Amino acid sequence: MPVRIGSFASESDTDGYLRFLKQYGVEDVVLGLGDRLLSKFPPDGAETSGFHIDFLDLVQIKTRFEDAGFRVVALENPAPKQYFVSAMLGLPDRDAVIDDLIATIRNFGRAGIPTIGYHWMVNPPGQPSGSSRTSHITRGRGGARVGSFHWEEGQHAPLARGREYSEEEMWSNYEYFIKALMPACEEAGVRLALHPPDPPIQSLGGAPRLFHTFEGFKRAVEIADSPMSGLNMCLGNWTAMGTDIISAVEYFGSRGRIFYGHAQGVNGVAPTFDECFLDEADCDFLAVIRALNEVGFDSCLVPGHFPHTVGDTNGAQNGSAYAFGYLRALIQAASR
Repeated sequence: MPVRIGSFASESDTDGYLRFLKQYGVEDVVLGLGDRLLSKFPPDGAETSGFHIDFLDLVQIKTRFEDAGFRVVALENPAPKQYFVSAMLGLPDRDAVIDDLIATIRNFGRAGIPTIGYHWMVNPPGQPSGSSRTSHITRGRGGARVGSFHWEEGQHAPLARGREYSEEEMWSNYEYFIKALMPACEEAGVRLALHPPDPPIQSLGGAPRLFHTFEGFKRAVEIADSPMSGLNMCLGNWTAMGTDIISAVEYFGSRGRIFYGHAQGVNGVAPTFDECFLDEADCDFLAVIRALNEVGFDSCLVPGHFPHTVGDTNGAQNGSAYAFGYLRALIQAASR
């Protein structure tokens, strides 16, 4: 089956929005936590253990989207974004946090949700997004508002967690984390899909970002040594890495380690880049889709980080419609 179009969604989305997705050819959804599930965790993403996603909650959200005609391919960040900082930094309560995630993984398996998307980015307490930007109002084509990261401002970020961490510490913590989870993933049949750091730079706020290169992802896959560990291949971040994306698709895709992907437009190479419309991005999306088809990829690309355009009244809905149409055309062209 060729590459499919996916979309981000959550249980908070209205039935009208789900119809909008179907009208633009979206087949798969990658879920995030809605307000109801988030309310079950400590407020403001506090790093407190003892919380996981219940089986029935997962069944209910999965059933809602399947009844609307979507395949549920993954759920990303199955807790507030700061919840797993203890595991990332090797803090004293990391085992309790890992136990929470293992309980969630087992419930994913019982509910039939095949993949959990996650990242390994340490951000300051309370930062609401996993991605860091120096501006969300950079002027793009025709004055559209886009996100950007410019190193001349970003290099002055203060320490995110009180001190500098070394790459050796972060690799040791990652190895501890992923090896603790793999037995539960293999037993439950649930895969973990690793997202690049955003921005994909060596370090930010005193915390190394291990997965900003091809070599970092290769090492992650080798450490886990399991078909349950692979990639959420975010093409915007891979573009900003300045990496040969086609070679990366061939390497990881031929090993069955690309579980799904993101599609966002980026101009420039980290540490300085601007987001943009997909058709003006530095990434050759058509070539990437063809390469994904050739390695037998059987999942979706989820567009995101849309430019905000004139007339947007519901987030960046105009930008998302444009991205869905553009991506659908590329998928059709690649399959002919």
